[in-house]
Amino acid sequence: MAETLTHTDTHEAQGGWDGASQPFKASYGKLMMWYFLLSDAFTFSGFLIAYGTLRVSSPTWPVPDFVFSTFPGGIHHAPLIFVTLMTFILLASSFTMVRAVQEGHQENKNGVVFWMILTIIGGFAFLGCQAWEWNNLIFEESVSYHTNPFGTHTEYGTYLEGDGHDINAGDTFVPGDSYLIHNHEGEWHHLQYEVTQGEDAGMTKKQSFGPKAFGALFFCITGFHGFHVFSGVLFLLIICINAASGLYVERKNGYEMVEKIGLYWHFVDLVWVFVFLVFYLL
Repeated sequence: MAETLTHTDTHEAQGGWDGASQPFKASYGKLMMWYFLLSDAFTFSGFLIAYGTLRVSSPTWPVPDFVFSTFPGGIHHAPLIFVTLMTFILLASSFTMVRAVQEGHQENKNGVVFWMILTIIGGFAFLGCQAWEWNNLIFEESVSYHTNPFGTHTEYGTYLEGDGHDINAGDTFVPGDSYLIHNHEGEWHHLQYEVTQGEDAGMTKKQSFGPKAFGALFFCITGFHGFHVFSGVLFLLIICINAASGLYVERKNGYEMVEKIGLYWHFVDLVWVFVFLVFYLL
Protein backbone atom coordinates (compact mmCIF):
# COMPACT_ATOMS: atom_id res chain seq x y z
CA MET A 1 0.00 0.00 0.00
CA ALA A 2 2.82 2.37 0.87
CA GLU A 3 4.52 1.68 -2.47
CA THR A 4 1.27 2.43 -4.32
CA LEU A 5 0.79 5.73 -2.54
CA THR A 6 4.40 6.71 -3.17
CA HIS A 7 4.07 5.91 -6.88
CA THR A 8 0.84 7.95 -7.11
CA ASP A 9 2.34 10.92 -5.33
CA THR A 10 5.40 10.84 -7.58
CA HIS A 11 3.24 10.67 -10.72
CA GLU A 12 1.16 13.66 -9.64
CA ALA A 13 4.26 15.63 -8.68
CA GLN A 14 5.66 15.09 -12.17
CA GLY A 15 2.50 16.55 -13.71
CA GLY A 16 1.35 13.41 -15.52
CA TRP A 17 -1.66 13.58 -17.86
CA ASP A 18 -4.84 12.84 -15.95
CA GLY A 19 -6.82 11.85 -19.05
CA ALA A 20 -9.23 14.79 -18.85
CA SER A 21 -7.21 17.68 -20.26
CA GLN A 22 -7.73 18.71 -23.90
CA PRO A 23 -4.74 18.36 -26.23
CA PHE A 24 -3.96 21.54 -28.18
CA LYS A 25 -6.73 23.20 -26.14
CA ALA A 26 -9.27 21.73 -28.57
CA SER A 27 -12.25 19.57 -27.68
CA TYR A 28 -12.65 16.01 -28.93
CA GLY A 29 -15.34 17.14 -31.39
CA LYS A 30 -13.16 19.82 -32.98
CA LEU A 31 -10.21 17.44 -33.24
CA MET A 32 -12.35 14.89 -35.06
CA MET A 33 -13.58 17.62 -37.42
CA TRP A 34 -9.98 18.56 -38.21
CA TYR A 35 -9.14 14.89 -38.91
CA PHE A 36 -12.11 14.60 -41.25
CA LEU A 37 -11.21 17.80 -43.10
CA LEU A 38 -7.62 16.64 -43.49
CA SER A 39 -8.69 13.34 -45.04
CA ASP A 40 -11.17 15.16 -47.29
CA ALA A 41 -8.41 17.52 -48.41
CA PHE A 42 -6.41 14.51 -49.65
CA THR A 43 -9.42 13.36 -51.69
CA PHE A 44 -9.87 16.73 -53.39
CA SER A 45 -6.11 16.97 -53.95
CA GLY A 46 -6.16 13.63 -55.75
CA PHE A 47 -8.99 14.78 -58.03
CA LEU A 48 -7.32 18.08 -58.90
CA ILE A 49 -3.93 16.46 -59.48
CA ALA A 50 -5.57 13.94 -61.83
CA TYR A 51 -7.24 16.80 -63.71
CA GLY A 52 -3.96 18.68 -64.04
CA THR A 53 -2.10 15.58 -65.21
CA LEU A 54 -4.64 14.76 -67.92
CA ARG A 55 -4.81 18.36 -69.08
CA VAL A 56 -1.04 18.72 -69.40
CA SER A 57 -0.76 15.41 -71.27
CA SER A 58 -3.56 16.25 -73.74
CA PRO A 59 -2.62 18.03 -77.00
CA THR A 60 -5.93 19.94 -77.02
CA TRP A 61 -8.09 21.20 -74.16
CA PRO A 62 -11.12 23.51 -73.92
CA VAL A 63 -10.30 27.13 -73.07
CA PRO A 64 -12.22 28.26 -69.93
CA ASP A 65 -12.89 31.75 -71.33
CA PHE A 66 -14.69 30.13 -74.25
CA VAL A 67 -16.52 27.36 -72.37
CA PHE A 68 -17.76 29.44 -69.42
CA SER A 69 -18.81 32.59 -71.24
CA THR A 70 -22.61 32.58 -70.82
CA PHE A 71 -24.73 34.37 -68.24
CA PRO A 72 -28.41 33.91 -67.30
CA GLY A 73 -30.76 35.93 -69.46
CA GLY A 74 -29.27 34.94 -72.81
CA ILE A 75 -26.04 36.90 -72.33
CA HIS A 76 -23.08 35.45 -74.21
CA HIS A 77 -19.40 36.34 -74.62
CA ALA A 78 -19.07 37.25 -70.94
CA PRO A 79 -16.10 35.09 -69.90
CA LEU A 80 -16.11 33.90 -66.29
CA ILE A 81 -18.61 36.55 -65.14
CA PHE A 82 -21.10 33.98 -63.86
CA VAL A 83 -18.57 31.81 -62.05
CA THR A 84 -17.12 34.97 -60.48
CA LEU A 85 -20.59 35.69 -59.10
CA MET A 86 -20.76 32.14 -57.73
CA THR A 87 -17.40 32.60 -56.04
CA PHE A 88 -18.45 35.91 -54.50
CA ILE A 89 -21.61 34.33 -53.08
CA LEU A 90 -19.68 31.47 -51.47
CA LEU A 91 -16.99 33.73 -50.02
CA ALA A 92 -19.67 36.08 -48.67
CA SER A 93 -21.30 33.11 -46.93
CA SER A 94 -17.94 32.35 -45.34
CA PHE A 95 -17.92 35.87 -43.85
CA THR A 96 -21.43 35.44 -42.44
CA MET A 97 -20.30 32.13 -40.94
CA VAL A 98 -17.44 33.92 -39.18
CA ARG A 99 -19.92 36.38 -37.73
CA ALA A 100 -22.12 33.53 -36.49
CA VAL A 101 -19.15 31.96 -34.68
CA GLN A 102 -18.23 35.31 -33.14
CA GLU A 103 -21.77 35.79 -31.86
CA GLY A 104 -21.63 32.28 -30.43
CA HIS A 105 -18.53 33.11 -28.43
CA GLN A 106 -20.52 36.03 -26.97
CA GLU A 107 -23.39 33.65 -26.14
CA ASN A 108 -25.69 35.79 -28.30
CA LYS A 109 -28.38 33.39 -29.51
CA ASN A 110 -30.20 35.87 -31.77
CA GLY A 111 -26.95 36.92 -33.44
CA VAL A 112 -25.99 33.31 -34.11
CA VAL A 113 -29.35 32.52 -35.68
CA PHE A 114 -29.35 35.68 -37.83
CA TRP A 115 -25.90 35.13 -39.33
CA MET A 116 -26.48 31.42 -39.81
CA ILE A 117 -29.66 32.14 -41.77
CA LEU A 118 -27.66 34.42 -44.08
CA THR A 119 -25.06 31.65 -44.49
CA ILE A 120 -27.78 29.16 -45.40
CA ILE A 121 -29.20 31.58 -47.97
CA GLY A 122 -25.73 31.94 -49.48
CA GLY A 123 -25.34 28.17 -49.66
CA PHE A 124 -28.66 27.72 -51.45
CA ALA A 125 -27.80 30.58 -53.83
CA PHE A 126 -24.50 28.90 -54.75
CA LEU A 127 -26.24 25.57 -55.35
CA GLY A 128 -28.81 27.31 -57.55
CA CYS A 129 -26.03 28.91 -59.61
CA GLN A 130 -24.28 25.57 -59.99
CA ALA A 131 -27.53 23.93 -61.09
CA TRP A 132 -27.95 26.60 -63.80
CA GLU A 133 -24.37 26.13 -64.97
CA TRP A 134 -24.79 22.37 -65.23
CA ASN A 135 -28.10 22.76 -67.05
CA ASN A 136 -26.51 25.15 -69.54
CA LEU A 137 -23.55 22.88 -70.24
CA ILE A 138 -25.62 19.69 -70.50
CA PHE A 139 -28.69 20.85 -72.40
CA GLU A 140 -27.43 23.90 -74.28
CA GLU A 141 -23.84 22.92 -75.05
CA SER A 142 -24.32 19.11 -74.96
CA VAL A 143 -21.41 18.44 -72.63
CA SER A 144 -21.58 15.07 -70.85
CA TYR A 145 -19.26 12.69 -69.04
CA HIS A 146 -18.49 10.93 -72.34
CA THR A 147 -18.86 13.75 -74.90
CA ASN A 148 -17.05 17.08 -75.05
CA PRO A 149 -17.91 19.32 -78.02
CA PHE A 150 -15.39 21.94 -76.91
CA GLY A 151 -11.84 21.84 -78.17
CA THR A 152 -8.98 23.79 -79.68
CA HIS A 153 -7.55 23.64 -83.19
CA THR A 154 -4.18 21.97 -83.55
CA GLU A 155 -3.43 23.21 -87.08
CA TYR A 156 -4.12 26.14 -89.40
CA GLY A 157 -7.20 26.02 -91.60
CA THR A 158 -9.98 27.81 -93.52
CA TYR A 159 -13.65 26.94 -93.03
CA LEU A 160 -15.40 25.64 -96.16
CA GLU A 161 -18.89 25.92 -94.67
CA GLY A 162 -20.43 27.74 -91.72
CA ASP A 163 -22.99 26.65 -89.16
CA GLY A 164 -24.73 29.96 -88.43
CA HIS A 165 -23.06 30.36 -85.02
CA ASP A 166 -20.73 33.31 -85.49
CA ILE A 167 -18.61 31.32 -87.95
CA ASN A 168 -18.82 31.91 -91.69
CA ALA A 169 -17.45 30.02 -94.64
CA GLY A 170 -14.01 31.34 -95.48
CA ASP A 171 -13.10 32.29 -91.92
CA THR A 172 -9.61 31.20 -91.00
CA PHE A 173 -8.30 29.91 -87.70
CA VAL A 174 -4.93 29.21 -86.13
CA PRO A 175 -3.78 26.50 -83.71
CA GLY A 176 -5.09 27.18 -80.22
CA ASP A 177 -8.38 28.79 -81.30
CA SER A 178 -11.41 27.42 -79.44
CA TYR A 179 -14.39 25.85 -81.14
CA LEU A 180 -17.72 24.22 -80.25
CA ILE A 181 -19.40 21.43 -82.21
CA HIS A 182 -23.15 22.08 -81.99
CA ASN A 183 -25.85 19.52 -81.31
CA HIS A 184 -29.21 20.45 -82.84
CA GLU A 185 -32.21 18.13 -82.36
CA GLY A 186 -29.92 15.19 -81.68
CA GLU A 187 -27.67 15.75 -84.71
CA TRP A 188 -24.08 16.89 -84.40
CA HIS A 189 -22.99 19.66 -86.75
CA HIS A 190 -19.28 19.48 -87.50
CA LEU A 191 -17.56 22.26 -89.41
CA GLN A 192 -15.64 21.33 -92.52
CA TYR A 193 -12.36 23.14 -93.04
CA GLU A 194 -9.46 23.20 -95.44
CA VAL A 195 -5.95 23.01 -94.09
CA THR A 196 -3.94 25.95 -95.45
CA GLN A 197 -0.54 25.31 -93.87
CA GLY A 198 1.61 22.35 -92.86
CA GLU A 199 1.98 18.88 -94.28
CA ASP A 200 -1.79 18.48 -94.80
CA ALA A 201 -2.22 21.77 -96.67
CA GLY A 202 -5.04 21.55 -99.22
CA MET A 203 -6.81 18.66 -97.49
CA THR A 204 -10.42 18.89 -96.27
CA LYS A 205 -11.00 17.86 -92.67
CA LYS A 206 -13.77 17.84 -90.10
CA GLN A 207 -13.59 19.18 -86.56
CA SER A 208 -13.19 16.48 -83.94
CA PHE A 209 -14.58 16.39 -80.43
CA GLY A 210 -12.51 17.63 -77.53
CA PRO A 211 -11.00 15.24 -74.94
CA LYS A 212 -13.64 13.15 -73.16
CA ALA A 213 -11.89 13.59 -69.83
CA PHE A 214 -12.95 17.24 -69.62
CA GLY A 215 -16.65 16.59 -69.11
CA ALA A 216 -16.10 13.60 -66.83
CA LEU A 217 -13.67 15.46 -64.57
CA PHE A 218 -15.70 18.67 -64.53
CA PHE A 219 -18.95 17.02 -63.45
CA CYS A 220 -17.18 14.67 -61.03
CA ILE A 221 -15.14 17.32 -59.20
CA THR A 222 -17.67 20.17 -59.19
CA GLY A 223 -20.41 17.68 -58.33
CA PHE A 224 -18.36 16.30 -55.43
CA HIS A 225 -17.84 19.85 -54.18
CA GLY A 226 -21.52 20.64 -54.70
CA PHE A 227 -22.41 17.60 -52.59
CA HIS A 228 -20.25 19.01 -49.80
CA VAL A 229 -22.03 22.36 -50.07
CA PHE A 230 -25.43 20.65 -50.00
CA SER A 231 -24.44 18.57 -46.97
CA GLY A 232 -23.14 21.69 -45.27
CA VAL A 233 -26.40 23.54 -45.86
CA LEU A 234 -28.36 20.66 -44.29
CA PHE A 235 -26.12 20.66 -41.22
CA LEU A 236 -26.37 24.43 -41.01
CA LEU A 237 -30.16 24.16 -41.03
CA ILE A 238 -30.17 21.58 -38.23
CA ILE A 239 -27.72 23.53 -36.06
CA CYS A 240 -29.55 26.80 -36.73
CA ILE A 241 -32.82 25.24 -35.56
CA ASN A 242 -31.12 23.88 -32.47
CA ALA A 243 -29.61 27.28 -31.72
CA ALA A 244 -32.97 29.01 -32.15
CA SER A 245 -34.58 26.53 -29.76
CA GLY A 246 -32.09 27.47 -27.04
CA LEU A 247 -30.44 24.04 -26.94
CA TYR A 248 -26.91 25.44 -26.91
CA VAL A 249 -27.68 28.14 -24.33
CA GLU A 250 -27.75 25.50 -21.59
CA ARG A 251 -24.32 24.13 -22.51
CA LYS A 252 -22.46 27.42 -21.97
CA ASN A 253 -19.62 26.33 -24.27
CA GLY A 254 -19.58 29.25 -26.69
CA TYR A 255 -21.83 27.49 -29.21
CA GLU A 256 -19.15 24.93 -30.06
CA MET A 257 -21.40 23.16 -32.57
CA VAL A 258 -21.61 26.39 -34.55
CA GLU A 259 -17.83 26.63 -34.50
CA LYS A 260 -17.44 23.04 -35.73
CA ILE A 261 -19.82 23.48 -38.66
CA GLY A 262 -18.01 26.75 -39.33
CA LEU A 263 -14.74 24.83 -39.79
CA TYR A 264 -16.45 22.58 -42.32
CA TRP A 265 -17.98 25.53 -44.19
CA HIS A 266 -14.66 27.38 -44.43
CA PHE A 267 -13.06 24.20 -45.77
CA VAL A 268 -15.71 23.96 -48.48
CA ASP A 269 -15.07 27.59 -49.43
CA LEU A 270 -11.31 27.03 -49.52
CA VAL A 271 -11.67 23.99 -51.77
CA TRP A 272 -13.79 26.03 -54.17
CA VAL A 273 -10.95 28.54 -54.50
CA PHE A 274 -8.73 25.74 -55.82
CA VAL A 275 -11.48 24.35 -58.07
CA PHE A 276 -12.05 27.85 -59.43
CA LEU A 277 -8.33 28.25 -60.09
CA VAL A 278 -7.87 24.89 -61.81
CA PHE A 279 -11.05 24.73 -63.92
CA TYR A 280 -11.88 28.35 -64.67
CA LEU A 281 -8.59 30.31 -64.66
CA LEU A 282 -5.83 28.00 -65.88
